[in-house]
Amino acid sequence: MIVLAGPSGAGKSRLAERVGLPVLRLDDFYKNGDDPTLPRIAEGANAGLVDWDDPRSWWLEDALAALDTLCREGSAQVPVYDISRDGRCGVQTLDLQGSGLFVAEGIFAQEVVPHVGETGQLAAAYCVRQHPIVTFWRRLTRDLREHRKPPLVLVRRGMALMHDQRGVVAHAVDRGCQPVTPDQGYAAITALAERSALR
Repeated sequence: MIVLAGPSGAGKSRLAERVGLPVLRLDDFYKNGDDPTLPRIAEGANAGLVDWDDPRSWWLEDALAALDTLCREGSAQVPVYDISRDGRCGVQTLDLQGSGLFVAEGIFAQEVVPHVGETGQLAAAYCVRQHPIVTFWRRLTRDLREHRKPPLVLVRRGMALMHDQRGVVAHAVDRGCQPVTPDQGYAAITALAERSALR
């Protein structure tokens, strides 16, 4: 697998689509909005709301199980998550169709790297990054377009994430991801795919 981590809005999904490999959306492993174990924002303008940027809002073990099944069997049943409704809305089959590589992308993707690195299933891990202002604007326009949350919540959340971006990237690097721009990531993944096809 090729892991794509990085701040929300940095371009992970767009890069995954651009390279043309099968994609597992790790954000589909979020917990449902009524889960009592969801973490809450402790302070600031959004205090009391669910902290969807905290890894505790996400099912790591379920994601790891799906990744392992994909690597061993070439297909897996995976959830479909509707962010605007804060919950899973179905299940689908992800079939690699014989591809020797696939992309696993999401804002918590770095959390799987230490685990899959030990299994020999990891081809590469990247943290996609752009200038914080670019990431803020792309994230805000996407979230408004998809009606993910009320506009004021999105603006406040976006400002907080913009200030935290350096720490998010540093954490991903600490987990084993290589920081790249979208174009650098595309070049690296394309080269990996070409080498894989020659084997």
